[in-house]
Amino acid sequence: MSEHYLICPACGAKNRVPVQRLQQGPQCGKCKTALLPAGPLTLDGPRLERLLAHETLPLVVDFWAPWCGPCKMMAPVFEAAAGELQGRLRLAKLDTEAHPQAAARFGIRSIPTLIVFSGGQELARQSGALPAGQLRQWLGRFY
Repeated sequence: MSEHYLICPACGAKNRVPVQRLQQGPQCGKCKTALLPAGPLTLDGPRLERLLAHETLPLVVDFWAPWCGPCKMMAPVFEAAAGELQGRLRLAKLDTEAHPQAAARFGIRSIPTLIVFSGGQELARQSGALPAGQLRQWLGRFY
């Protein structure tokens, strides 16, 4: 693939980005916001659906809840991975407490659960908190 389509995290515009520019901090053509921020995106149901429908960069979603101890433990690990993998994978978080319909749509039964999507399709799923090394190893299969 010579280019990717990315959805702007600020305005929702669809942007075409050549693969060689993914590591160069691409900005939205409409609002000039960074298309690939260093941290994970915060999603709700409609925003997740938009990413699944239009983005071509693999998307990793952490389904979590604020009351979940393992989720809190894994949050800094996931945040660090988002920075390290910027331009290779898009990492995002979805609060299952605030958006139960989105969690139900994907059959989330335990949290944290990570799902990797590509082309709108689920590629893999991992339930339970992962330490940094295991998370990097698991995600390494998708870029």
